[in-house]
Amino acid sequence: MGGPVGGTVIRSVVSIVCAVALLVFGASPASGQPSPVRTEIPVASSSPVTDVEASVVSVPAPLPPDALPHPVQCDYLSYLRYTSVDGPAKSADADRILVAQPGIFEGAGAFESVARNTVSAAAAQGSHIEFWALDRRSNCLEDHAGTQAALKTGDLKTATDYYYGGAEVDGKRFAGFADGASTAWLANQGIEQTLRDQYDLLRLELPDQQLRKEKVLCGGHSLGGFVTGYFAEWDFDGNPATLDDAGYNQCAGYFALDTIVKAGTPPLLRGIPDIELPAAVADPIAKLTGALDTALPVLRLPAVINPETTNLLAMAGVAARLDPNGINDLVDVLPNNLNIDATLRVLLSKDTVMAATGSPSVRTLFATNDAVLGALLDDNSQPFGFLQSSVGFIGAQPVTDKAFPTLPGMEALPVIGSALGDARKAAPAVYGDPLVVYTWNDYDSLDDSEQTARYTDSTSEVTSIAQLARSLAEPPLDFTEWYFPTTLATDLTQSGSTAIREHRLHRDGVERNPILTLQGTGGIELPPSGHPNDLPIVIQGYNHLDVLTAAQTQNNGRPEVVSTELARFAVTPG
Repeated sequence: MGGPVGGTVIRSVVSIVCAVALLVFGASPASGQPSPVRTEIPVASSSPVTDVEASVVSVPAPLPPDALPHPVQCDYLSYLRYTSVDGPAKSADADRILVAQPGIFEGAGAFESVARNTVSAAAAQGSHIEFWALDRRSNCLEDHAGTQAALKTGDLKTATDYYYGGAEVDGKRFAGFADGASTAWLANQGIEQTLRDQYDLLRLELPDQQLRKEKVLCGGHSLGGFVTGYFAEWDFDGNPATLDDAGYNQCAGYFALDTIVKAGTPPLLRGIPDIELPAAVADPIAKLTGALDTALPVLRLPAVINPETTNLLAMAGVAARLDPNGINDLVDVLPNNLNIDATLRVLLSKDTVMAATGSPSVRTLFATNDAVLGALLDDNSQPFGFLQSSVGFIGAQPVTDKAFPTLPGMEALPVIGSALGDARKAAPAVYGDPLVVYTWNDYDSLDDSEQTARYTDSTSEVTSIAQLARSLAEPPLDFTEWYFPTTLATDLTQSGSTAIREHRLHRDGVERNPILTLQGTGGIELPPSGHPNDLPIVIQGYNHLDVLTAAQTQNNGRPEVVSTELARFAVTPG
C-alpha cells in the first residue's frame, strides 16, 4: 500500500518478490444494484475519536459510452466523508475540505485514522473541516460482504466461511476474485480517468468552482501525491484559455503524506531530476505499456500482491479487531493453496532455509491475532517499506534476527534500502510448541527487556495495533485495494507521451498553491519536490503507513504530528 509507482520502490519490491517466489517454489462485485441517485450512509465505528463521524458517499458518474462491459456499480464514485459531530450538514459550509488520493493497493479506508484525527484536531482549534478519502473506481469489484457480516456477528468464522467455505451471507455466496473479461475494462482506468473522476466528483459535490478554489485542499498518500501533481497541471476541457477547469483552480493548496506533489516519474536517486522523454520516444513506449495494460489489467503478482492477499490483510484486521488475544483464529482456516502458502513464506519466514523448504511451517506458529497482524505489517517484521507501520513489538517470547527475504543491513543500502524501511527485523524463534504462544505489546506498552531494546524503543513506535486492526476491518470502503489498475502505474511513467502531454497544459499548476509535505524518517525516500511553496516536515519514527495510521496521542504525550500539521494547514494554508 502506497509507494511511488514507476520509481525505485515498486521496481525493487517487484524484483524481490519475483525472486523470492522463484526461490520458494521454483520456476513452476458487491451485491445488489446501486441506487440511481447520490447516497450517503453513516458508518458505525468503535474509534476512540468520538467527536468525528463518518459516512460513505456514492455519486452517479457513468463511465464513457465506449467503456468495456463493467458492473453497474462501477458507474458510481465513492468516498468516505469525515466530519465534526457538531459541524455543518453541508460540505459547502465547512471551513475547509481535504480531498485525499490513496496510494497503490490502498482504498479509502487507509485514511481512517488520519482523517478522524485531523478533523478532531481542527475542531479543537474552532474550525469545522471535512476529510474526503477517495476510493478508486476499480474498487467497485470488491466484495466486502464477509468482513462486514463478521463485524455484525462478532465472529470471524462468518467471514472465513464466506470467503473460504462457500457459506452464504444474506443469501449471497462469494463469487471468487474477479479476473479475465470481468477486469478487462480496467485497462482504461489510467491517469486520465482517475483525474477525471476526481474532477467530476468535486464538481458534483461542490458545484461552485470559486468555492472549490477557496476551500478544497488536494493531496494524497504515496502514489496519491503524484496523482495530485498531475491533477494540478491537468486541463479538463482541452482549452488552455479557459481556467475554471484547470486542476490547480480546484484546490486552495496541496498536501503530501510520505510522498511529494509532483507530476512525472519519481527520480531513481536523490539529486537526479525526472527526465521527460520527447514524444518521439515516449509514444512508442506508451504503446508497449498499453499492450501490457490490456494483457494484465490488474497489477498483481503470483504471491504477496494480488486480490486474495490484499483481502487477507483485511481478514487479519477483522481477527485482531474481534478477538486480539485469540490464538491462530485466521491462520488455522486459511486455504492451503500456492498463493497463500507463498505469501506466508515470503513475509514471515525467518531465514532462507525456512522459505525454501517450508520447514518449520509458518502455520505451526502459535500466536495471538494481534501478533499475526503485527508480523504482517510491523516494521520490525514486514520486509517491504511500503507496507510498514510501527505498531509495537513481540512480547516476552524468544525471537531471532530475521534474514529473509532481506539480510540484516540491507536497509542501509542506497536505492533498495528505501524499499525495505529502516528498522531491524525480528522473527519468532520457536514453532510448533503450544506452550510458547507469541503475543504482542502495543505501541505504548513496550516492555523494558533487552530483547525489545535490541530492535526498537518507544520513540519509534507510533501506531496502535488496536486502531490499525479497526482501520483494516471497519470502514465499508476498505483499507486495502484488490484490483489496482496496471495502467495507472504505467501512465505515471509516461509524462512525455502525447496522450498525457496534451492534457498537461498548466505546468506551473503545483507552484500556484501552497504545499504541506509530511514525510517519515522510515518512509519512502524521495527527493524534495523543488517547489518554492512547499513546506516539508520530517517526522521522526514514522514509517510509510504511519503517516496514515499513527495514534492520536503519542508516547511522548503530545498530539499526533501528521494530523496536527494537517489541521493547522487546513485552518491557515500557506
